[in-house]
Amino acid sequence: MPRHSETRHLSWSQEQMFDLVADIGKYHEFLPWVQAMRIRSIEGNVVTADMVVGFKMVRERFTSRVTLDRPRRVDVDYISGPLKYLTNDWIFRPAPGGGCDIDFSVDFEFKNKMFERLAGMFFAEAFRRMVASFETRAAAVYGPAVAAVSGSGISSSSATSAA
Repeated sequence: MPRHSETRHLSWSQEQMFDLVADIGKYHEFLPWVQAMRIRSIEGNVVTADMVVGFKMVRERFTSRVTLDRPRRVDVDYISGPLKYLTNDWIFRPAPGGGCDIDFSVDFEFKNKMFERLAGMFFAEAFRRMVASFETRAAAVYGPAVAAVSGSGISSSSATSAA
């Protein structure tokens, strides 16, 4: 089961980063492998959405319920698709001296063992590309990060991947 968690310090504000992550309808514009997004419903602070992810000949649709607690957290609960389960959480905290700290965690398991093995082989690289895509998007929307902060990158991280 691929699993990853980390904490990052970024120079953008807690509200800015929350808004960027919460704007799930635009993920197809900047996240690798996301081919389409469809918002099914919005009820208060809960969004139900479909995400179509594709890589080469593989294309899958996931449905998730996203709970938005502005500006503190985004929680993703898996509803349907090719996974046994998925948990994904973002926690945003204002950082002393400016910017924000983001705690991110994702844990999932595919129903199909072949997909599980493939995910285990490519998970670390795929995750790096996704994180870089969020940072690139933040710079495009809010302006470039402060050089001292972007040089520090990850303040702590742990990643495991088991196929």
